[in-house]
Amino acid sequence: MPLETRRVRHDLRKRTLTVRRKEQVTPGMLRLWLAGEELAGFTSLGADDHVKLFVPGADAEHERRDYTPRRYDAAAGELAIDFALHDAGPATDWARHARPGDTASIGGPRGSLIVSTDFDWFLLIGDETALPAIGRRIEQLPSGSLVTSIVAVAGPDEEQKIETAAAHQAHWVHRSLTRADDPVPLLNALQALELPQGPGFVWIAAEANVARTLRRHMLETMGHPPRWLKASGYWVKGQADAQE
Repeated sequence: MPLETRRVRHDLRKRTLTVRRKEQVTPGMLRLWLAGEELAGFTSLGADDHVKLFVPGADAEHERRDYTPRRYDAAAGELAIDFALHDAGPATDWARHARPGDTASIGGPRGSLIVSTDFDWFLLIGDETALPAIGRRIEQLPSGSLVTSIVAVAGPDEEQKIETAAAHQAHWVHRSLTRADDPVPLLNALQALELPQGPGFVWIAAEANVARTLRRHMLETMGHPPRWLKASGYWVKGQADAQE
């Protein structure tokens, strides 16, 4: 199989689902398991897919935010979505107070980025908002894959144990949430890393300025091929519901 990434489009469909259960993954990360008959046929082929989550808002309006489908269990009819609780937005507030039986709607994903698993190695870099996608990709990589993750979190209690058949090396960077838009902690960890030989795929997601800085370092300083790198600004400091 060639070393490539390719995009697949999906038919858009809005689904109304019910909260089945809640799981406190870490003190700052909450997982909701959603279920319902309308989940049948749900398709998410990429680890960093996004669904649009619609939750009740003010004045009978609905708020919408993008979230990664953390895990989909077709046999059990369950979809897991993780919420970083430091986010003070309406979707996080809804998740914090949600109870089994509460309803919400999702739309999408609109499409998926399919990444070949035949790369010699994978490097995944991000912050709390990227952990659902990072965790999902690590879990899904096959035995024999080499994967390194560098993730910035608020402290040791926020580190997550990720089960995988792949050979995974985890690097946790501890910094306060007030420094979540500072690229230095992650950049220092990246600079200290010795990458394997051979072609590798790099995935980066964090605050927009952090993601830009790390992307620039990978391309300009480390000479990584741009076609084998994806960087996303999952959030923008000072702007609600903003991405780059």
